[in-house]
Amino acid sequence: MKQDRRTFLKGAGAAGAVALAVAAGLLKPGQVLAADWNKNAFEAKSVADALKDINASGPAKSADILIKSPDIAENGAVVPVEVTSKIPGTTDIAIISEQNVNPLIAEFALANGAEGFVSTRIKMAKTSNVTVIVKAGGKVYTASKEVKVTIGGCGG
Repeated sequence: MKQDRRTFLKGAGAAGAVALAVAAGLLKPGQVLAADWNKNAFEAKSVADALKDINASGPAKSADILIKSPDIAENGAVVPVEVTSKIPGTTDIAIISEQNVNPLIAEFALANGAEGFVSTRIKMAKTSNVTVIVKAGGKVYTASKEVKVTIGGCGG
């Protein structure tokens, strides 16, 4: 049996298994493709509008939110950011770059007692505060860190 045929049969088998799972209702394409994303929040042009759209108005500052990112980002197109929330019962973590055209960068929903930790890479147009919003126990908390960008990542 030629290797190409084996590869084809493996791929066809995998596709068939996924199709069977969808047909049986075990896998819902809307969940896989993040169909319930908050379009208004991600298209907001100001931090205040983004906060309003994610129901995070009036957050309290917290020292229990740790932001790990470079002080100076050589390239704003790829800025690594790690967020750790030590606040018990963390359910949501959002990342905002205040000087971006659309400030809301990411929003993570944590379920079933997941650890309050996310790690990602973001785009930053220019030097700005990276602000993290954490929802826990029905309350909203925030922390910020300035990141200086030498080359903008949003077309700058």
